[in-house]
Amino acid sequence: MKATGPLPPGGRDGARHGPEPRSDDVKYMLLIYQNTQAWEALPDDERTAVMNEAGELMKQLQDSGEWVGGEGLAHPSSTKTVKLRGGVPAVTDGPFIEAKEHLAGFLTVDCETEQRAVEIAAHWPDARYWAMEVRPVMGGGGEEM
Repeated sequence: MKATGPLPPGGRDGARHGPEPRSDDVKYMLLIYQNTQAWEALPDDERTAVMNEAGELMKQLQDSGEWVGGEGLAHPSSTKTVKLRGGVPAVTDGPFIEAKEHLAGFLTVDCETEQRAVEIAAHWPDARYWAMEVRPVMGGGGEEM
């Protein structure tokens, strides 16, 4: 799988579908990980290029009908971790785990195969710098959709 260049068209047999998600396919959550210090150390033009590339991929996924949604997350310093102990909530500032990389955002795609979801993740610009995690979304009854 070549992960540079434009994302190959999605859908069955590489055919593009309209903007309507295909309900018989599986939804996958693609989790975007970043390192805040490394991101902030990138030159402005490189950060802009990464954001533009992500925007282009979102448009391609919308056009193919594979885009379900997604968002970036606020800086990890604004995180609150909540644990319930003895019926009392304990709220602490910061992420649950001390780590260099953090969850920076997510997107949900509606794909025919896991291989297609991995292909999308491999084309996401953050994968070149840090990591992308691909997970099937569970249905309301606990089964994979």
